[in-house]
Amino acid sequence: MTERYSRQTFLGANAMEFLREADVAIIGVGGGGSHVAQQLAHIGVGHVQLYDPDRVDESNLNRLVGAVAADATTRELKVRVAERMIRGINPEVNTQVFPSKWQLAAPRLRESDVIVSCVDSFAARQDIEVTARRFLIPLIDIGMDVHLVDNKPQIAGQVILSLPGGPCMKCLGFLNDEALRQEADQYGAAGDRPQVIWTNGVLASVAVGILADLVTGWRDQRLCGEYIHYDGNTHELSNSPRLQYAPAKCIHFPLEDIGEPRL
Repeated sequence: MTERYSRQTFLGANAMEFLREADVAIIGVGGGGSHVAQQLAHIGVGHVQLYDPDRVDESNLNRLVGAVAADATTRELKVRVAERMIRGINPEVNTQVFPSKWQLAAPRLRESDVIVSCVDSFAARQDIEVTARRFLIPLIDIGMDVHLVDNKPQIAGQVILSLPGGPCMKCLGFLNDEALRQEADQYGAAGDRPQVIWTNGVLASVAVGILADLVTGWRDQRLCGEYIHYDGNTHELSNSPRLQYAPAKCIHFPLEDIGEPRL
């Protein structure tokens, strides 16, 4: 154990070895994903894959961790910004960048130990979860939105841990056919979703905490899934009751019907 990680020894005697060997994919390295990338570098995750085809523009600078004004001017790739940040924090991290849709690099993605999804749409989440279930990869999904209630903005977000065999996002009621249909009908009409850096930071920190537990087992508790709700107006995190009432075994991706050897 080096001095660098001396403050996280409580994670366990072999925790740093587990973290150094961990291979984590981040899909979407915008507002939420950039926070996740930063924290993975800090805690010592050894292998990080970055997936995002987008480039930095001025509207990203209110929330994109690691980005500077020049990145918006040159339209730098978001994955390159995240890669630069990770290497600046911890040059020992093996970072791979994929400036394209993740589906084009699926053979590499399926080698992941954990996938962290930081995407904006229900359809994108569904596609990622299908792949994660197919290859028996734990998935952590984060997201936020802002809604008007009585003409006042209400900030909400969620962190969901989807484990093979356990309740999926459809079991939890987060994804459903009606939401997917409405999203498809409104495609391109709603504009960009509201995003602020502090909500993204809270959700990313919770996600990294869950990931650290998955990799090191420091809490000594068997995880069957997580659904954590964030109220951005009261700054409260709470366990969603949807997890309590979800089926213990996934009815959409039964464990006996999924799984494919990793290449």
